[in-house]
Amino acid sequence: MAKKKNRWQPAKVVFQPETHQGMQRGIDQIVNAIRPTLGPLPRVVLYDTTVGATGRLPELLDDGGTIARRIVQIADRDADMGAMLLRHTLWRQHEDVGDGTATAAVIFQAVYNEGRRYLASGGDAMQLRGYLEQGMRLLLEELAQMTFYLEGKMQLARLAETICYRSDLSKLLGEIFDIIGAYGRLEIRSARGREMEREYVEGMYWEGGLLSRSMINNQERQRAELENPVILMTDLEIEDPRDLIPVLGTCVGSNMENLLIIARKFSESVMAMLLSNQKQGRLKVNIVGVKTPGVSVDAQRDALIDLASLTGGHPLLKATGVTARSFRPQDLGRARRIWADKNNVGIIGARGDPRQLRQHIADLRAIYDTITDPQDRARMQQRIGTLMGGSATLWVTGMTKTELEFNKELVKRTAEAMRGAIREGVIPGGGVALLACRSVLAARVAQCTDVDERAAYRILLTAVEAPTRALLENVGLEPGMVFADLNSAGPGYGFDVQCQEIVDMAEAGIYDAVTVVQSAVRSGVAGAAMALTTDVLVHRPGAPESLTT
Repeated sequence: MAKKKNRWQPAKVVFQPETHQGMQRGIDQIVNAIRPTLGPLPRVVLYDTTVGATGRLPELLDDGGTIARRIVQIADRDADMGAMLLRHTLWRQHEDVGDGTATAAVIFQAVYNEGRRYLASGGDAMQLRGYLEQGMRLLLEELAQMTFYLEGKMQLARLAETICYRSDLSKLLGEIFDIIGAYGRLEIRSARGREMEREYVEGMYWEGGLLSRSMINNQERQRAELENPVILMTDLEIEDPRDLIPVLGTCVGSNMENLLIIARKFSESVMAMLLSNQKQGRLKVNIVGVKTPGVSVDAQRDALIDLASLTGGHPLLKATGVTARSFRPQDLGRARRIWADKNNVGIIGARGDPRQLRQHIADLRAIYDTITDPQDRARMQQRIGTLMGGSATLWVTGMTKTELEFNKELVKRTAEAMRGAIREGVIPGGGVALLACRSVLAARVAQCTDVDERAAYRILLTAVEAPTRALLENVGLEPGMVFADLNSAGPGYGFDVQCQEIVDMAEAGIYDAVTVVQSAVRSGVAGAAMALTTDVLVHRPGAPESLTT
């Protein structure tokens, strides 16, 4: 019987120059897979997913973050270290701003490869890293000074097209974001037909459906509706019918005919009392009960605070030790109209204090700017968008399930980049803004007396050209010839690869979100600078001898 081959290797320590050589191989593999996706005429990457011994489900990808995410490990253990370092950098870029991963990848590769050559000639890695990061901050400042803002659905549609490269989708997203703004709520759903559709929701709405279908009073739309209601907001579970006596007494005594109660739960006895008395006409108040929005305690608290700010009431929060019998008349919020179905509750014409609402939104925006976790940022953005009243649904099409999921992901990525562009502004696209930074970098090279500092700025001069070179190569052009024409064209001019001519990028409607480009520069330069200071690789035992990408 043949002896089974051992596929596992022992622990291994790798020193220079093998460290940088191995990492470079891995970085080049990742970047060379992502580079073709840069530009408005991208080439796709085919990802082969083998399922068992039967059948394959190939995946066509044109997003750098997703391509990097699909590469879990490569066979060369030294190269794998560099590949996984870059993979992590690109995925964070994807999660933070939704776009710019290909730009970050080619910048990372340019800085690392040029930096490695310099270090091989005797440069100091730590000194070089410090100067690279200093140059990175200079680039970020230069990009910020080029920023301008877009207005109107036509300009926003052009912005969307520079991100997703689809005119049909871009027109819809331009219209949607012109209406809902940077923080507006956008839901992406599978289309009901063959055409993409958009739908706008009047007012604000939260997830928190009816506590009982028996409360539906609009059978056609299958929802409950109340005109000029007062609103009781709490995260308590109302167990005893007597707990509602204070609020019902206030409503009856003040001729308030419609009441919305937002609570975590009604007991069966409370529900039976409300439904039976209302059906028999004993109560002079129309009551609709809905679930407290949110799943976690923190999410429910935040939703109730937002609702109170919107409607002018005060929430009864379990964490403060109150009960339903602690109710005061001033706790009631007010609105022109409310609706509720099995999934959501909506408020139209909230009647809170506008100044307090503006201050609450400003406070949430300030918190949003300090959040770094992508999921927490998304939740805070949704809170702000809901309070500002912009809500839309985009119905996305796809001939197959794979295409549908691809299109949904494309919309999410485009929407995230557009939000950043609307908030922070845009710069000329097509790599032109980065090329415009060459003058300030060249000036620093001329002023430098330290050899490591001069090398750092020269490396950055190569790096800021890398995205434009990759874009031109992807459409089959020779970068050297085009660069000669670009250098004589003047500031703001770039090469439009779709019409194959040099144009003023801003006038042509070719933009990049400044947050995307700044994030790509930060990810690419800082990530590569850190990688250049890596001198030793330590492989733990147990790594497979060979794996495929």
